[in-house]
Amino acid sequence: MRREQLAHLSLRIGAAFALLYPPIAAVFDPVSWLGYFPHFIRALPIDSLVLLHGFGSIEVALALWILSGWRIRIPALTATLMLVAIVAFNLTQMDIVFRDLSIAAITLALAFWPNVPPPAAQGKS
Repeated sequence: MRREQLAHLSLRIGAAFALLYPPIAAVFDPVSWLGYFPHFIRALPIDSLVLLHGFGSIEVALALWILSGWRIRIPALTATLMLVAIVAFNLTQMDIVFRDLSIAAITLALAFWPNVPPPAAQGKS
């Protein structure tokens, strides 16, 4: 595996882990995670646990898509926008959500990464 491919895989694994942790943690402690939804979202006539786990399923889907590497720009840009929105709507909790900006930088890097050929394509000309 070339360095570029290894770096790309490392970024994908890191981004996927960051997206998988919250929905898994929310299963065991949902109350701790509900506060990150903006008030106007929590005011919707949707059960808070349905909202939380629905959003969690989107995070899981994005994480798995990013891990796959297939059409990486779509899930990477989606994750970037989602993470920036989480920070924007939770500025009063910057001591906690500041890490989301670093993760957003990772997903943005994945979105703009030049196409990396799969390992099997190496050596074939």
